[in-house]
Amino acid sequence: MVLTTSSVITLNINGEKHTLPVDHRTTLLDALRERLELTGTKKGCDQGQCGACTVLVDGRRTVACLQFAVAAEGREITTIEGVADGDRLHPVQQAFLDLDGYQCGYCTPGQICSAIGVLREHADGWPSAASEDVRPEAGPAPLTAEEIRERMSGNLCRCGAYNAIVDAVDRAAHAAGSSDPADPTGSTGSEGVAA
Repeated sequence: MVLTTSSVITLNINGEKHTLPVDHRTTLLDALRERLELTGTKKGCDQGQCGACTVLVDGRRTVACLQFAVAAEGREITTIEGVADGDRLHPVQQAFLDLDGYQCGYCTPGQICSAIGVLREHADGWPSAASEDVRPEAGPAPLTAEEIRERMSGNLCRCGAYNAIVDAVDRAAHAAGSSDPADPTGSTGSEGVAA
């Protein structure tokens, strides 16, 4: 019996299907950058420690360098190229732009995707290590600067734009007013993310 080490897979990226042959060891990051030329997702450490390659898989943050492309088949993948609604930026993108939440910009795509994931996790009531009360009945912890720092701690910024990043995430949390903070359109709902 001969085992094959490659497959033809279909990835659903930013609402479009892409079919490609891949070696089973190909990471989602390499499939995105090298095979599909979606170079907004950056390769930083290639070890899951810097967050530069963060994308959203089924709306949840994922470091693409540790995710095999074959394991992402059939899942909804959103890269930085897919978070805006045409020419209208996602509220997180707009907040990063308005508040200079970047310097060199290399980590920014991962920071933005991570922030979108953070806002969804917070809205879904997920606690963090900084949450004082983690009981489900307590509801989401207030999204303080300490909460944002803890939740974004997997994304490194070598330039040190952390204060502006925290401010941008805070502004996006309040400006989005979305019932689904990961909604790329940032469509308004009845309430914003808890302050």
